Amino acid sequence: LPVQALLTTAGLLPRHQDLALLALNSLLHALSRRAASPAHPRLALRLLRDMLSPATPLPAPDHLSFPFALSAAAAVDAPGSNDAGAGPQLHALLVRNALFPADHYVTTALLQVYAPRPELARRVFDELPRREAIHYDLVIGAFARAGMPAEGLAVFRAMFEDGVAPDAVVLTTAVAACAQAGALDCGAWVHRYVVRAARGLLGDAFVGSALVTMYAKCGCLEEAVQVFDGMPERNEYVWGTMVGAFAVHGMTEQAVACLERMAREDGVRPDGVAVLGALSACAHAGKVEEGLRLLREMRGRYGVSPGHEHYSCTVDMLRRVGRLEDAVGLIMPMTTLASVWGSVLAGCRSYGNVELAEVAARELEKLGGAADEGVYVQLSNIYLDANRKDDARRVRKLIGSRGIKKVPAYSAVEVDGEVSSFVADDQAHPRRFEIWEVLRLLAGQMAQ
Repeated sequence: LPVQALLTTAGLLPRHQDLALLALNSLLHALSRRAASPAHPRLALRLLRDMLSPATPLPAPDHLSFPFALSAAAAVDAPGSNDAGAGPQLHALLVRNALFPADHYVTTALLQVYAPRPELARRVFDELPRREAIHYDLVIGAFARAGMPAEGLAVFRAMFEDGVAPDAVVLTTAVAACAQAGALDCGAWVHRYVVRAARGLLGDAFVGSALVTMYAKCGCLEEAVQVFDGMPERNEYVWGTMVGAFAVHGMTEQAVACLERMAREDGVRPDGVAVLGALSACAHAGKVEEGLRLLREMRGRYGVSPGHEHYSCTVDMLRRVGRLEDAVGLIMPMTTLASVWGSVLAGCRSYGNVELAEVAARELEKLGGAADEGVYVQLSNIYLDANRKDDARRVRKLIGSRGIKKVPAYSAVEVDGEVSSFVADDQAHPRRFEIWEVLRLLAGQMAQ
């Protein structure tokens, strides 16, 4: 049946033209989300194509139709999809029809389409004659999610130069980027700006939590506690952030105490995130028995059922102290994710347990987690440590034969307000010669 016949039969296409367009826009909105079915966004784009075609009696789309179609394009063009290209095609159509950059809703939706590709999002952003807070937020967040927080913070600074006042959403995104980049000076400046120009936002759960996280990650726990104590209202999200801050600094007693304090001081029950933060604190501090007790009692004491992330954290805690058999015994009866077995594999390297390493590698292969070169590199190193060179060579050959790539990790440090990122054995860093000279001096001093 033709599309219009199906829509009429379903009662979604009234005969009146305006009502028909309203119904089609509602259908576009519903189909643009992947939640019900991954195929729905493609159906939304197909419907838009039929609305654009003069060969069908469907009404032509209006300026409200395109934001829904762009949401569908964002779902279709998502990273890992084989259908990339819907977004740029719609972009060209919008330019031809003068809807970009004139229409606010179309512009916002287009930035969301390009969010996984921050350079393209920035290009669209630069073409806007009038920028609003949401546009800055989308671009800052796009850079931060792509691991480029310094570029996102440059957009945030440009916001003030453009005379646009940030709202709570933009401030939260910017502070999170500061935490990611380790940009303490910038984060502290944002804090002072909020105190001076928008003091009421200190009570916002997201702004306050972002500041707590930023200070904690930058090593300023005292400032994190001050922000937390100064918040007029603290919900479970805010408390969970404070628990995580204590966990980052290895302060187990304070982290676990927060689970009791939150009920006593604010009448808030711990959620899964808060309990996970306390478990993480136990893992970092090596307080294994306290962590195991917390895992056993969390359902009865706090009404929180242990989830995958709680078991994963417990496995990490056990492998840190060499209790690998206990870790495997904990997870063997259940379906686990690759990250759990990855933690076991890392522990096997530390404690030279070849047999469990082979078990972990097999489980990772079943779960698809062996697509990362790091799994094979770790297993090869474990074999080398055990003087099993033939096995190590066999594993190394697998890396080349399967075309597996390892995504390099990086570190970042802020010096005089400038964030510098680098990877291990960095041969491309612009100041690598200075870095090597300092390392040479440090190595000489430590040898004395």
